[in-house]
Parts: sequence; C-alpha cells; structure tokens
Amino acid sequence: MLEYVKKYKQWMNDEIFDEETKQELAKIENNNDEIKDRFYKDLEFGTSGLRGIMGAGTNRMNYYTVGKTTQALANFIIGEKGQKQGVAIAYDSRKMSLEFAKRVALVLNANGIKTYLFDALRPTPELSFAVRELKCIAGVVITATHNPQEYNGYKIYWSDGAQIIPPKDKQIALEMKKIEDYSQIKLISEKEAEKQGLYNIIGKEIDDKYIEELKKLILNPEIVKEMAKDLKIVYTPFYGTGKELVKRILKELGFEKLYVVPEQEQLDGEFKTLVSPNPEDPKSFELALELAKKVDADIVLATDPDGDRLGIYAKDVKTGEYKEFTGNMSALLLAEYELSQKKEKGLLSKKGALIKTIVSSNMASRMAKEYDITLIEVLTGFKYIGEQIKLFEQNHKHQFIYGYEESYGSLMGTYARDKDGVAAAMVACEAALYYKKQGLTLWDQMLNIYMKYGYYREEVIGITLEGIDGAIKIQNIMTRMRNNAPVILGDWEVMAIRDYRIQERKELSTGQTSNTGLPVADVLYYELSNDAWCCVRPSGTEPKIKFYIGVKGNSLRDAKRQAKALKREILKLTE
Repeated sequence: MLEYVKKYKQWMNDEIFDEETKQELAKIENNNDEIKDRFYKDLEFGTSGLRGIMGAGTNRMNYYTVGKTTQALANFIIGEKGQKQGVAIAYDSRKMSLEFAKRVALVLNANGIKTYLFDALRPTPELSFAVRELKCIAGVVITATHNPQEYNGYKIYWSDGAQIIPPKDKQIALEMKKIEDYSQIKLISEKEAEKQGLYNIIGKEIDDKYIEELKKLILNPEIVKEMAKDLKIVYTPFYGTGKELVKRILKELGFEKLYVVPEQEQLDGEFKTLVSPNPEDPKSFELALELAKKVDADIVLATDPDGDRLGIYAKDVKTGEYKEFTGNMSALLLAEYELSQKKEKGLLSKKGALIKTIVSSNMASRMAKEYDITLIEVLTGFKYIGEQIKLFEQNHKHQFIYGYEESYGSLMGTYARDKDGVAAAMVACEAALYYKKQGLTLWDQMLNIYMKYGYYREEVIGITLEGIDGAIKIQNIMTRMRNNAPVILGDWEVMAIRDYRIQERKELSTGQTSNTGLPVADVLYYELSNDAWCCVRPSGTEPKIKFYIGVKGNSLRDAKRQAKALKREILKLTE
C-alpha cells in the first residue's frame, strides 16, 4: 500500500480524529490525486513556521497539524527551561484563526507552559512587541498574512521578538519529527488551565503600551499638531487586524479626515471583495481608489490581514491620478524621510545602519552613502533584520535606523522585531504632512528621490507550481540555473554569481571566489552590468518559485522598459 494511502486510511479509522474530519476525507475517497496531495508529506515547517491550505490531512493546516507543531514547540521550550516565561499568542481574521490560537494555548498549557492570548485579533507586529514587553520565551501568531482565503499559517517568534532563525527552526522541526502519533499531543481543558494560572488573556494594556511606543517615532510633532486635520486619508484594513489600531493612532494624533473603506472594514476571513488580500496586487485597491476619488484624498493606505505590510497610493496633482508605490518605493520614501529628518535634527548616529534584504532595491546603497551610514544586506525574511538588531544590542557596533524588505514591510524602531504596517501607516501620514507643508505630494517627493539617487526599478515574478509535481519542477529550475548559469542576459553582462547554498560568490571575469557572508539558503543571485541584478529562490511559505529583478534607468520610462526586457530574459531560463 502506498504511504499516502496508508496515512489517509489511518485518518479515516483512528479514533483520535473527529467525525467532521472523517466526513471531509470520505468525500475524496475516490479522488487519488486529492488524497495524494493531502497526505504525500507533512506540512513543511518552513520560514519560521507553517503555512498551507486549510483542510484535513498531513499536508494541510488543521486542528491536528497545529497541535503537533505546538507540542514540538512545547518540547523545545521545556528543553530550554522556559516554561515559566510563557508564550504570547495572537491571531488574525481568517477562518479557524481563533480556534487554532486557542489550540496553541491549551497544548502549551497542558505541558505546563504559561500563555498570554490576546482577547481579540491583533496585528503581527503587536505580537512581536508583546513577546518583549511580557518577557516571554516565545510567541505564536496564527495568520497566513496576505495569502488567499483558503490558507492559514503559524509563525513562531523567540524571546527577542523576532521570528525564529537557524538553528532554532531546525531544532523545532526535529522535535516535530519525533512526534510519530497525534496521541502524543498533550491536552488540558480551558477551565483547568485557568485554574492553574496557565491560561491568561491580554488586551488593552498591551495596546496602550504599543501605541505609546509608536508615537515616540514621530519626528515632527509640531507639524503633525498643526496640519493633521488637513490631510485626507483613505484607508482599508483588508478585513483584518490593522483596523482598530491604525484608526486609533491616526485619530489620537489629530488626523480627522480619515475615510475607511466600508466594504473592507468588517472582519471577514473570506475577503469577499478581494481575490487576494495583498497590497502588492493593484486590484486589491479598486474600492479604496474609488473612495479616494470621491473624497479627493491625498493618500491611500492599505494593510494586509495581519497588519505587518503597508501599501500606498498617492495623488499626482498634476494629472489627478493616484500613483502606485511598490514595496521598494514606499520603503525608500519612508527611509529618506527618516534619514533626512534625523540628520537635520542631529539624531543620526555615525554608527547608524540601514538594513535591507538581498532582493530589495539597490537604491538603498546610494542612500546609505548619502547619509554616511552603514548598509547591511541580509537574506530574504524580516527575521534576519530582527537578528541584526539583536546583534547590535550585543556588540554595539551599529545603531539600528531603518530596515525594510521589498514585500511591503518596514520597521523604524526597536520596540518590535518584525515589519510593522501600523507604524508605517503613521509615518507615511507624518511624511505626507511634512512634504505638504513644502507644497509637495508624496508622489512629488518620490520623483525627487529618483532624481537624487537614480531611476531604480524592481519587479517580482512569482510562478505558482502546486503539489508534488510542482515541487519537483521548482527544484529542476533551480538545478538547471545552477548547472547552466548564463553569462549574458539580453543587454546585461553577468558580472558575478552568488550561490547562497554553497555560500560562494564568483566573479565571472577572473573566476575569483569569496564567501557570501550570509547563512546557507537555496538562493541564486546574478550581479549584472549597469547596477542591474536578478535573484531566484523557492518561496519559503508558498508553492512558488520567485524571480526578483532590479534595473537602473535614465528615466522612469527607461527603467520600466529595461525591467520589461530583463523579465523576458529571465523567463527564458525557466523554459
């Protein structure tokens, strides 16, 4: 009997699985492909946790896979002697998020580990803050961030407030492999956990402290006080966790003309008006832009369901159009504001550091030189930015100023160790006021930034390849690109290749090699002529292979033309 069929039958017959699960599986008993996809592997413990389609099966997000992951986490925490420190738990608006969050709490409680569960859904960055504030050993947030409605996920944070990094992720994954039977998952009732002082509810007190920390990030309080009432803001939380706290902080700062998209304000895990609740998708902004035109908004903001990413549109008064900011553009806009204002006010340390991921814009290096601070590059994933902040605190070599990744995430302070869409929304509004006082829109300022540093443009190509066949195709593409590395890509010469799997950078003209200086990762990076580049990596959270590209043009139009041409060349490599 095939292994996946054996597992299917076990789930159908074992008393540990509930009737609802068995009924769902009974509906696919004649669908071999579906059975195979659900059971051919365990849901992979990837980038800091799990993410997958909800449903019954070992390769799905469900009550049992969540329980197994939590038991593994509990075993690891016990090994670290961290039971008394406790674990903070948050969740988003997706289907089953609350149920999964309670499951996490009670499995941890059954292992003698104290938990702090939020009384309602909260943004992921607030979970990061809560871990530090409550001095927890770990944190868990149930979310699939910007993925479609059929997904959910499980992110693990450690005591520094950042998502777990090697070796902890691998150690927890090993603990999961030791759990051979779901009967090994310990259980306790909510009533008994409360009686033992293990199951604790948190809420407003953490909100208040979090908001207080965000307000400390304001660099021009006098301008905010003077002009906040004049800025017209349209905001959509995409049915998610940003709703209350974005509204709260903007209103407390005096922003009176805040218009929230009514159709997307209610909490709804089906995301009814959205194909995907992702600020990277221009289609997600359709209702927000309709409202913006009605109220003549200055800026349009959107946070994803777990509130860690921010999307921005800003009005171009010359044309009346609302201009889209990519993740790189919005991050660089806020970085320039932070750096320029801190320099002007004498707050910019010579030890200052700007941190970006390797797949984010090269403009950051020009920006760091302009302000005489250090640029540090890390692997994809905000957890590596969080790791650098911790290292700074330990070795005092640098002072964290700003960190960002191309996927619409940034962080301005050290109160949290993950990207923060709530804080980014606040700073975007402050920056809009600052430039408005100078007669500029955010779009005008973005054009000024291009004139100052060069016309950089970046794009991402994501190819979805689901199931076991898709996983094989992804690995075949990576193998082919390693074994047959290009030396020319259209108009661009390949200057050097970085293979992070073997931690080697090789210059093609000399053959000279050096260490990448970063951890092992299944990532290829091509340094191209004229400050262009491309990078390929399998996604750590989705059944995708991603191609990132960056070019530098002579104008916005030229940069767009170059990006289109480089994309064509990259796609040829996948054929």
